[in-house]
Amino acid sequence: MAVPLLLLIAGITGLVYGADLLVRGSSRLALGFGVSPLFVGITIVAVGTSAPELVVNLVGVVRGATDIGYGNVLGSNVFNILAVLGAAALIRDVPIGRATTRIEIPLCVLSAAALLIVANDPVIGGDTIARIQRSEGLLLLGFFLVFVAYTISLARREPDALPLSGDVVVTPDASGRLRAAVQLVLGLAILLVGGRIVVDGATDLATILGLSERIIAILVVAVGTSLPELATSVVAARSGELDIAVGNALGSCLLNAFLILGLTASIQPVTIPAGSNLDLFAYLTASVFLFLFVFTGKGRKIDRREGGVFVLLYGAYVAALFLI
Repeated sequence: MAVPLLLLIAGITGLVYGADLLVRGSSRLALGFGVSPLFVGITIVAVGTSAPELVVNLVGVVRGATDIGYGNVLGSNVFNILAVLGAAALIRDVPIGRATTRIEIPLCVLSAAALLIVANDPVIGGDTIARIQRSEGLLLLGFFLVFVAYTISLARREPDALPLSGDVVVTPDASGRLRAAVQLVLGLAILLVGGRIVVDGATDLATILGLSERIIAILVVAVGTSLPELATSVVAARSGELDIAVGNALGSCLLNAFLILGLTASIQPVTIPAGSNLDLFAYLTASVFLFLFVFTGKGRKIDRREGGVFVLLYGAYVAALFLI
């Protein structure tokens, strides 16, 4: 068991490091060629942070391990809301902005409801196998475009709403662009290799432990690829930059649900693994609780008590994975 576990850890590390290189290199390269910081923030930085989940999904499709990709997306979304936001709220009350309350949180609820419907409608229609069809994948991508349009409009109204990393600077000279291009290519290569190692390692570990690939993906792959979000949100909560903590978690959920699953299903219909309704209901429950908590207490915020509820709910979800 040690070898597959070590390979899995190495693969997850490669995914995180490769995504960081990809974001830094592509951002610097784009800025060096005069692309606006707004466009870079909306596209490269936003999508790049979800690159690990995207690569795991695409590699899973190619290698016939769609359970790992699907479990990674749902597991990451549940972890982002219950564990990431819950941990941040335990450190300090997390205020929720007006735009987040009106748009991003309802979109999270919508994404959870949409996934629950598209994952079950084949069974409702009499099919014996539940799948997200290509047409439904395109529908999810349509929701993603709505989210992008909202993000663009928000950024135009609030230019500082999408800050770039402090390490991303304009590189107008040729040597700087060359270094950025090398970072981009190296990051992409590490992502692809890391994705293959993760899928293979998760498959082997599931076989050795006698667990489903979906559960391994939820408990190991999803948590591993979401650790950067957890670290970012905890640091943001400690430093008082709580908008980053909320935006980071919710943005990742929306990209996972709409872009990654939508793109994956558009390439090849995604077969829904057995027991996945538990994950879908967990994501829907987390999203609805987030929406309700915004309006409880004084002001729009998630307080420490509600953060504790989130963490307990995540613990209950993990326990249910082995009991149901």
